[in-house]
Amino acid sequence: MSFAPRRQTVTTRVGDVAVGSLHPVVVQSMTNTDTADAAATATQILELVRAGSQLVRITVNNEDAAAAVPEIVDRVRGEGCSAPIIGDFHYNGHLLLTRFPACARALDKYRINPGNVGGKRRDENFRTIVQTAIEQGKPVRIGVNWGSLDQDLLTQMMDTNASRAEPLDAKDVYIEAMIESALRSAELAEQTGLGHDRIILSAKVSGVPDLVDVYRRLAQRCDYPLHLGLTEAGLGVKGIVASAAGLAVLLSEGIGDTIRVSLTPRPNGDRTEEVLVAQQILQSLQLRHFTPQVTACPGCGRTTSTFFQQMAEDIQVYLRERMPQWRQGRRGVEEMKVAVMGCVVNGPGESKHANIGISLPGTFEEPKAPVYVDGKLVTTLRGERIVEEFLVILESYVATRYPAANGSARVDPQP
Repeated sequence: MSFAPRRQTVTTRVGDVAVGSLHPVVVQSMTNTDTADAAATATQILELVRAGSQLVRITVNNEDAAAAVPEIVDRVRGEGCSAPIIGDFHYNGHLLLTRFPACARALDKYRINPGNVGGKRRDENFRTIVQTAIEQGKPVRIGVNWGSLDQDLLTQMMDTNASRAEPLDAKDVYIEAMIESALRSAELAEQTGLGHDRIILSAKVSGVPDLVDVYRRLAQRCDYPLHLGLTEAGLGVKGIVASAAGLAVLLSEGIGDTIRVSLTPRPNGDRTEEVLVAQQILQSLQLRHFTPQVTACPGCGRTTSTFFQQMAEDIQVYLRERMPQWRQGRRGVEEMKVAVMGCVVNGPGESKHANIGISLPGTFEEPKAPVYVDGKLVTTLRGERIVEEFLVILESYVATRYPAANGSARVDPQP
């Protein structure tokens, strides 16, 4: 299967990150801390960035939050993190950005929801935010949401539709209203003086078919970079599957320049999960590579022992933990493929297809584990230290196949 070429867009720079068709799809996330708590928010930003988020958005919903933004940015930059930080504004953004100029300066981008910028003075408030972006040299994302659409525009379009001889389905009108809101807002931003290459658009809904529909239409009618994501993906498996289903279709069609997986976290859950899922979607589509991938069989009656399952998990965790160090100088290691197979049926074959693989013995099979490197059998492991011995071989392979930038091929004594 071949994917469609990336849709051609202008390139928008958000801090040091380039967003647009000539650049890799960007992973974005959002904090869920109280922004007024500068220490907690900065800590979570750093966690998200370390997990792989390239852009991080924070809520700026009141004066305490706006006042805390400069400290948050100072804390993050003090840790050596340059990831752009985006302010998310609803209802009162025009007030906060003008009353707290230090907040406006500190942020790298503003997100504006045109449905939530204030009733009858909507255009005036919108222009105020855009004017601040122009003065501060910041790009904006105009983000239209299914749940907070401009009601005046929607009513007008519904009334027009009702007067037609053959009215469209109400959902079609709703989607068209979302697109119209985004495009009209972008036009107003440019009329105010914001550069065409300083705008990113999004039109988020909560259902997968609607997501695909609205972005296909929007992509045909503009060349702005597009930010993809379900507005509320949901919890756990549902959220992961829904996000993967919708984003995979659009990305395979060349649509999408930044993505976010808006998972509902479990109570006290790890916020970085949404970053890992977004990365895995891109990596599964082979659009980007972030960490070596482990191929492991699901198990069956031939693999009644759970040893290979535990080994697969241990190796996946090991790879993730080693990547921050490997990434510093071992170019290409993120594309490495590792196979951990449970029996003789597919084990040797899958191991040969990987860069490095091990085929463990299934139930009643001979207790040995052949190891393959670049398709060739190099050794056979036995005994109680198979995992440790395989990791030594893995480290040696990484050092040899992906030598450090300074020319060193030292094997770190990790296992």
